[in-house]
Amino acid sequence: MKVKSILLGLAAALLAAPALAQAPAVPGWAIGRPEGSTLAPHAPRLTVTPLEQVPVGQVRLPAGFHAEVYAHGMPGARMMTEGPGGTVFVGTRAIGRVYAVSKNADGTTRTRVIAQGLTQPNGVVMVGTSLYVFAVNRVLRYDNIEQHLDAVPTPVELGSAFGLPTAEEHGGNHHWKFTILGPDGRIYTNVGAPCNVCEFDRSRFALLVSFKTDGSDRRVEAQGIRNSVGMAHHPVTRALWATTNARDWAGDDWPQDTLHHIRRPGQDIGFPFCSTGQSDPQFNAGRNCADFARPEAELGTHTAALGMRFYTGTMFPESYRNAIFIARHGSWNRNRLVAFDVVVARPDANGNIVGGVEEFMTGFRDDAAQRFSDRPTDVHMMRDGSMLVSGEQAGALYRITYRR
Repeated sequence: MKVKSILLGLAAALLAAPALAQAPAVPGWAIGRPEGSTLAPHAPRLTVTPLEQVPVGQVRLPAGFHAEVYAHGMPGARMMTEGPGGTVFVGTRAIGRVYAVSKNADGTTRTRVIAQGLTQPNGVVMVGTSLYVFAVNRVLRYDNIEQHLDAVPTPVELGSAFGLPTAEEHGGNHHWKFTILGPDGRIYTNVGAPCNVCEFDRSRFALLVSFKTDGSDRRVEAQGIRNSVGMAHHPVTRALWATTNARDWAGDDWPQDTLHHIRRPGQDIGFPFCSTGQSDPQFNAGRNCADFARPEAELGTHTAALGMRFYTGTMFPESYRNAIFIARHGSWNRNRLVAFDVVVARPDANGNIVGGVEEFMTGFRDDAAQRFSDRPTDVHMMRDGSMLVSGEQAGALYRITYRR
């Protein structure tokens, strides 16, 4: 009987082994979540939102500004760039698509899917007539793209030249890209931290980096910047500015997401040691927070400040000239929702923010019901002086205009 019991026990263990081996790994965002907490990232809507359900009627703007739906039917719409012919290209994350929005002769827009099946093709940037798509560590260049919207050519693969870390090297954390073309003709992008907060190789992660357009000549522009999914150069000084998302699971009210003015190459923001001048409770490692660059503005706790651009048009009032518009995607790591809006910050001639950060585009957050109807993700300045705001949840682009 004893031998039989041992054999039965071994059989049960062998049967259980595959189940144990297949147990799902804890996702990166959940590491550190307090026991009993139900907070988790909001699932994006990956189906088309009919035009009549796009919540443009909920939008609230300062007097004189107006919102309309510029384009819709783009589930997961996130980061934007514009071709010389006026086509707006839109990257995504979860759905793996890149969209193209072109104008018809009658002023309406047409939306096409020009790439799909990619891994988080969030970063899109135009270099001349070529569209670059950054899909984690893959970099795809679509030449003369506006001439081939209905028959997209096979892209040139440049990922090995850029040498960005893979999703696996990131541990599944912060591997999507935000990408811009700098005034120096270089491509700028982010390399997020490979964790919520941890020890890591600071020479490879939590960086802003730039490259020549062929992927050569990598240069570190800033370090210790946890997860920057928005950056832009000042139109006059040409200085680089960037938003970043602070760590999770440190409570509802700390730390703040922040806006940074990169005043010198390689400037260190301090992650994971410090945030907004305060020591991280777990990973300070005895560092003096005064040794790291402070932010120019605090953008709220867990607001998920993402895409940002400077306003250079003439349609908006003069007080908005060279101001920074920032899309705050909205909180998930907080018991009460915040953000789901667009805010504006105004730098002075010395690169200091004056007057604080003001709400600009609101209305998507329902405080009483603790729900939201859309998530602003990026802003883009059109040549006529209007501004586009991408809404990831509704899969739409909102056009903001001003009439005196």
